[in-house]
Amino acid sequence: MLDRTQFDGELSRLDLYAEVGYFAALHIRFTSPLMLLTTYPDEWTEHYRQRGFFLRDPMTAWSFASTGATRWSNKKIPDPFGVFDEARKFGLNFGCTVAAGPITSRTVISVARSDRELTDAEMAEIEKIAKTLHSMAEPDIRLTRAQIEALKCVADGHRHSAAAAILGISESALKLRLASVRERLMARTTAEAIQRAKDLNLI
Repeated sequence: MLDRTQFDGELSRLDLYAEVGYFAALHIRFTSPLMLLTTYPDEWTEHYRQRGFFLRDPMTAWSFASTGATRWSNKKIPDPFGVFDEARKFGLNFGCTVAAGPITSRTVISVARSDRELTDAEMAEIEKIAKTLHSMAEPDIRLTRAQIEALKCVADGHRHSAAAAILGISESALKLRLASVRERLMARTTAEAIQRAKDLNLI
């Protein structure tokens, strides 16, 4: 089970390096992260989203082709769509990206600064943080039979009342099972939990 206090403490260490903010996508599976966190400026986040930069971002391609850490200024990484030029308009002048974990469950963290390049030592620390967060956020994929049955009923399209009747339990008991599933899979909604459970071959 994720220790949220310990996890948040580790996450806060990124603030030491991310003067303009950070982006963290933990355990990306089938293009969807189990956990997504960002402290980038809202204006940049919206600009990035509206222009569909995720698929054009040179760091996206790099992070799925490599592990380790690299600066955004790495001349070996092409930026044909000018994503970094756009980022500088919002104060994200310097930064680095770290990729950790297997390709089937990759964790990617980017940090940004307005004032200077990150040092090699700082990048090494960010990489350590990324690996620690990756390890801490590993989902508890051990679902009980009762939890799997509840999730399957909802996944099959049954409303809560019908699913509860099928399982022979109260609707409130069904909701408790679904809440525990969401917690274990770190999902915000039951629909998200269903998708993650499918990705992990749990249902």
